[in-house]
Amino acid sequence: MPELIMPAEIVKNLRAAYDCGLTRPLNWRRSQLRQMQRMLKENEAAWLAALAADLRKPATEGWATDIGTIDSEIEALHRKLGRWAEPRRLPVPIRLGLGKAKVVPEPLGVVLVIAPWNYPIHLLLLPMAFALGAGNAVVGKPSELAPATSALMARLVPRYFDERAVAIVEGGPEETTSLLAERWDHILYTGNGRVGRIVMEAAAKHLTPVTLELGGKSPAIVDRDTDLDATARRITWGKFLNAGQSCLAPDYVLVHRDAEEALLARLTQAVRDFYGADPHQSPDYARIVNDRHLARLSRLLDDVDPARIVTGGQFDAGDRYLAPTIVRNASWDEAMMADEIFGPILPVIAVADVDEAIEVVNAHPKPLAVYVFTSRPGVADRVVERTSSGGVCVNGTVLQIATPGLPFGGVGSSGMGAYHGQYGFETFSHLKGVLDRATWFDPWFTYPPYDGLKSRILRRLF
Repeated sequence: MPELIMPAEIVKNLRAAYDCGLTRPLNWRRSQLRQMQRMLKENEAAWLAALAADLRKPATEGWATDIGTIDSEIEALHRKLGRWAEPRRLPVPIRLGLGKAKVVPEPLGVVLVIAPWNYPIHLLLLPMAFALGAGNAVVGKPSELAPATSALMARLVPRYFDERAVAIVEGGPEETTSLLAERWDHILYTGNGRVGRIVMEAAAKHLTPVTLELGGKSPAIVDRDTDLDATARRITWGKFLNAGQSCLAPDYVLVHRDAEEALLARLTQAVRDFYGADPHQSPDYARIVNDRHLARLSRLLDDVDPARIVTGGQFDAGDRYLAPTIVRNASWDEAMMADEIFGPILPVIAVADVDEAIEVVNAHPKPLAVYVFTSRPGVADRVVERTSSGGVCVNGTVLQIATPGLPFGGVGSSGMGAYHGQYGFETFSHLKGVLDRATWFDPWFTYPPYDGLKSRILRRLF
């Protein structure tokens, strides 16, 4: 396909469409959002089949995480777009004379969205929806590690969207490098920190603003006083969703030592309840994306004493299967604690209390999420106040990303910038300040030469 080898031509054409004003009218923006909803609904079976081919993703899980959540966000964006796009009036201090001030949201221009493979529909189309809603032209780059979804995206997007302002570019690192060499008005990248640095370096050459959605080791803090049954179910669900290949998955557990044994027993039971005695046979458990990632994950368990594996540990290379695995007495010296696991391995560490858990979190890079489970008043507030993360979920996991209006984004090494809700609209907008002064009122004391009287008046006003 020409688009794969001529990104400069794609950007040139989209910029021409943007410069002529094609993307600015609200009716055009709304029509593209409706087309995205149509594309998802009319091709639902094909999308789910692509997810199954790429990740063996269960149909219900695929619909919930990659399709249903996008549709609800687009519906909210469509409903609120007019209000968000309106100029926002601000008062003008009397010292500046008579006039009117407003903030005018305007589109940035031509935007690049680079998506990962783990949620290949959601994490490409949702940022594209906000970019289009804000009035931009947009190029979407799906991940080559989810080839079935990428191919379907490339086939369907031209059918539903205005090709003058929306394009999909398939390919691997070579195509991504070519895209990054172009001048963009904003780049949103979701993925790992290593590639995030490459994206940021390329963007710096053109002083292009970036939104980086990365990840990190998101902890789950379990207090001694909490509903351990619900806690175990919610941690198990959040961790082993998509076989642990989620940037928001709990990466490890810090549990009060008095509750450690009971939590481990309940986590083990929750795995059995969700996926049966043999998760390999479960229709509700996904697979690792490719052989390389499975080999990486299996190496993390090489040095772990089998006696510390509470459940799981089995893998099948031919099926890209790694069982839901829970490891007790994890140590920061181990390979699995060095970086984000991004797979179905859950290390558990006992701590003396919540204060020690907070110290552990703060001793490591800022995560994308912190999860805290407690029934004691004030404990969750203490964690929120004393830790820094992209977001927090109390007595739950992952679902903060599906909460309308909450910003989704990282901090520090877990990312920069945020989107979802109005934050998504503003990420792809420039909020332009405009001051309109009256000419009939032009106080003489504002101009030089400044004598004592003028100075006294100005000092009083300011």
